[in-house]
Amino acid sequence: MKSRLIAGIAAVVLALVGAMMVYTYANGAEARAVEDLDPISVLVVQQPVPAGTPVSELGTAIAATELPATAVADTALKDLNSSEGKVTAVDLVVGEQLVTERLVDPSDVVTPGSVEVPAGLHEVSILVEPQRIAGGRITAGDYVGVFMSMVSGGLEEDPAAESTELVLPRVLVSAVQRAPDAAPIDPNLSEEERAAAEAEALPTGSLMLTLAVNPDQATRLVFASEFESIWLSKATVAENDAPPFIVHDKELYR
Repeated sequence: MKSRLIAGIAAVVLALVGAMMVYTYANGAEARAVEDLDPISVLVVQQPVPAGTPVSELGTAIAATELPATAVADTALKDLNSSEGKVTAVDLVVGEQLVTERLVDPSDVVTPGSVEVPAGLHEVSILVEPQRIAGGRITAGDYVGVFMSMVSGGLEEDPAAESTELVLPRVLVSAVQRAPDAAPIDPNLSEEERAAAEAEALPTGSLMLTLAVNPDQATRLVFASEFESIWLSKATVAENDAPPFIVHDKELYR
């Protein structure tokens, strides 16, 4: 009985020793393989990092990682000693090497989805569905025409009639916020592949558009958003030469 117990313990010990030897050999083989490729230690992104993040806040989001020399980008960073005071220019994704082009001075960062607004204008935000804003194909810096529809009260000669008018022919879109897509686009796609995927994807969710308008336009926009309904077009001309035109139920087919 005692001899069987001793034999069992010896077998367990031998198995553990064997496993450790295999593990050690495997690690040694991996290390030798990396050494043969002239490894270089560079900074690699470990967690998603949004654009505009200060270098001082990167913390554990990046880590020094040894990569084969042939796989290291020419501008890959080995440390952040020369990047003090900078911020990320774009979103960083897990697995990418941190290169110098990704870090810029804060003054050089343009926040995605916004543009500078001319002095003296008000910024007013409205929530619209994609079909009401050219399928959602609107970005900050575009111009839109604002159509307002009233169930009644829009016409002095026929107060009970429904009506629609292009009230604001051309106003600046200063910012665009989109609801997250149900199926996010693969972040590993190239810029060309991502653009193609975004173009083919059917827009979902609502968009929050911020428009830069003068006080009179802002008042009309708020009223229509509060009590009536709004539809927008993408304005592609510098000026609107056509006179304002009101459509109501009696004029629709004329």
